[in-house]
Amino acid sequence: MRLLRVVVRAVVVLALLFGGSVAVGSAAHAGERAGREAAVVVRGGDTLYSAGTRCTVGFNARSGSTLYAFVSGRCAQGANTWYADAALTVSVGVTVGVSFPGNDYATVRYTNTAVTYPGEVSLGAGAGTRDISGAANPVIGQSLCHVGRVGGYRCGSVQAVNVTVNYGGGVVSGLFRSTICSEPGDTGGPAFSGGIALGVIVGGSGNCSSGGFTYYQPVVEWLSAYGLSIY
Repeated sequence: MRLLRVVVRAVVVLALLFGGSVAVGSAAHAGERAGREAAVVVRGGDTLYSAGTRCTVGFNARSGSTLYAFVSGRCAQGANTWYADAALTVSVGVTVGVSFPGNDYATVRYTNTAVTYPGEVSLGAGAGTRDISGAANPVIGQSLCHVGRVGGYRCGSVQAVNVTVNYGGGVVSGLFRSTICSEPGDTGGPAFSGGIALGVIVGGSGNCSSGGFTYYQPVVEWLSAYGLSIY
């Protein structure tokens, strides 16, 4: 009986040690995951990924303490959950509204508080960022710049406002047009004048080799529709 008690006691000690090692390992992995997410930053000009698609963030905005992303409505159709990486391992938010056709905007509500969402736009690899402090409607002749995922950072001026475009998949009204060229893949990129958000790229004509112009969804209309503000 004494031997049995010793064996039982030894088994209990081993079980406690094993259980302790598992708990520490889980905590360590959780800490590593949280650390990776804390290092993730999503700003205007960055890419969000969903199953089968990817969209560029135009601008970040807020309502109280809740943060949102502005993306192209045509791009976001059918997408629900969004991630910061192509492997779909760091979830950042969910789609809460899509307006297309008629308009071309969608709203993603950020849900992962471990990720940072600054109110600025990326100007491209190695080019730094631009702080965006407000939003306004575009004015003909106004200077502006945009950032496309493919075409990069380019500048020009507003050429027309209140433009209607037939995408083939639907008509969109209330757009504005600039003298800046863009490339396929630039959709959703932010357009701004100084630190003021104007719109996001939704289409264009031509390309940056032969020349062309770009259409944008105004950001003020999106902000008003969802009761949001740039920060």
